Amino acid sequence: MSVQTNRTDSLEESEVFHILGNDRRRAIVQLLAGEPGQIDVSDVATEIASTESDAASVPNNLYKSVYVSLQQTHLPQLQEDDVIEYDSEAKTIRPGPNFDDVLGYVDGETSDRSSTLRLHLGICLLGLLLIAIAGLDGTASSLDPVLSSVLALLVVAASSLYQLLG
Repeated sequence: MSVQTNRTDSLEESEVFHILGNDRRRAIVQLLAGEPGQIDVSDVATEIASTESDAASVPNNLYKSVYVSLQQTHLPQLQEDDVIEYDSEAKTIRPGPNFDDVLGYVDGETSDRSSTLRLHLGICLLGLLLIAIAGLDGTASSLDPVLSSVLALLVVAASSLYQLLG
């Protein structure tokens, strides 16, 4: 078995975008995600060729073209980035150490900034509302405006710290 990995660190976001910027590499990740364990390269080539073909059956020249491009370009690239483990003798692939990181971008399950920003905006608006209520009508709230703002800022800080560490 000739499986080797060249990296030990996680991928940068720009590297993930480069990997997923190609339809065939993106298809490899999606196909591998749908199959437990390993998958034959010939099956991957057949699936990709059938997706690219408009005909009912896959033309042999298209299959060969896809298979060669997988062997020479896409599988080595994905193996170098530790997205897959490629056994060139058995002609099989399986998920590598960075597979789940890349799959998160394909599935849209990454912790994007917009959801974090919405959370922080909501917390800030809630804090402002508490401050306004406490400041406008001292009898309506037993919370001090300074305490309200400190609590709101602590929640935003804790959320930011969680996002950075998590």
